[in-house]
Amino acid sequence: MNNTKVYLNGEFIPLAEARISVMDRGFLFGDSIYEVIPAYGGRLFRLQHHLHRLENSLHAIHMKNPLSHEEWENLLATLVLQYAGEDQSVYLQVSRGVAPDRDHTIPEGLTPTLFALTTPFPSIDPQCYKKGIAAITLDDIRWRFCNIKATTLLPNVMLRQEAKERGAMEAILIRDGLAMEGAASNLFIVDDGQIITPPKGEHLLPGVTRDLVLELAAEKDIPYCEASITREQLDSADEVWLTSSTREIMPVTHLDDRPINNGKPGELWQKMFNHFQAYKEELR
Repeated sequence: MNNTKVYLNGEFIPLAEARISVMDRGFLFGDSIYEVIPAYGGRLFRLQHHLHRLENSLHAIHMKNPLSHEEWENLLATLVLQYAGEDQSVYLQVSRGVAPDRDHTIPEGLTPTLFALTTPFPSIDPQCYKKGIAAITLDDIRWRFCNIKATTLLPNVMLRQEAKERGAMEAILIRDGLAMEGAASNLFIVDDGQIITPPKGEHLLPGVTRDLVLELAAEKDIPYCEASITREQLDSADEVWLTSSTREIMPVTHLDDRPINNGKPGELWQKMFNHFQAYKEELR
């Protein structure tokens, strides 16, 4: 990381030299949007899907995208060259910018702050796939518009921390009796051979990896549906998965200290995991 260069407001500079104003609204209010994009073998993964989600999030907070999709693509392609050929995790953030005063009201005419960073892909313990992971269920304490990928993530941080302190890797969030998603992941269950994931809406993030899982299920003729998942369905599921850009498809084999599928990753998860890896390899 010492030699990593980042993009900040039109320049590629060393990470150690990157600075923003303390009056930046992203710093003061979390008034900013972000994306995390995998780059396999240095090639950005489903970039247009991520940029489309970025566009939707910016629109939801009444911001215009400061760059075109082509400009984003050129910027990020340049950024990943510093780890050419390696798997990477690319983070980008768009803040509303620096205001003259700390005021909740949104000022007019601000110049957005643009930041992007790439790092080698985080290593995942192979045992997570071989044996699965533990998760716990917690009340969903987040705000209403979870479909906006905003940097205001304190509730998610607290939920993930509680999971960690209780020996789990992730928290699955329950709202009004329904299982929504993880604190930093989307949720799938398998019930009687059918994959089920909650439908898109205000209370969950429209995950890019989530959508790819559904595409692969359709392509491979694996039964699936988008439907609400009750707490009771979650507890009785044959399999439970969590998906995200950096963890791909993760099998949950223990939920609230109770084993799922005898504490082993399920057969349908293994099939989908293999399909996902094959899809990635086609892009290398």
